[in-house]
Amino acid sequence: MKAKQQSLKALQQALTTRAVKAGLVHHSDRGLQYAAADYVSLLVKHQIRISMSRTGNPYDNAKAERFMRTVKYEEVYLADYQTLFEARASISHFIEEVYNRKRLHSALGYRPPVEFEQLSQSIRT
Repeated sequence: MKAKQQSLKALQQALTTRAVKAGLVHHSDRGLQYAAADYVSLLVKHQIRISMSRTGNPYDNAKAERFMRTVKYEEVYLADYQTLFEARASISHFIEEVYNRKRLHSALGYRPPVEFEQLSQSIRT
């Protein structure tokens, strides 16, 4: 139950902090939290296309796996967390401030995701 609530909360946060347009693809594994009625209905409400990996095929989720690898190698394995609260705060800071705002991504023209999103928005308008 906790994983469902955390996933739903993360999705709600993403939808309020990012400009999301209809047709966006949401890719996940086959976890119950991503198939839960509340989660799916929120995706549908925002006209987000649902994509799930095939059973037993790790290559369907390669980008998410690469992201998790980056978080582990650049944050988790370098830290010595004392509490779960500290770990969550530090990982959240890494994702929001370092990964999204400072770290250069070759797939985005060597720009951080936030800068890439801003540039994409300005081109569309």
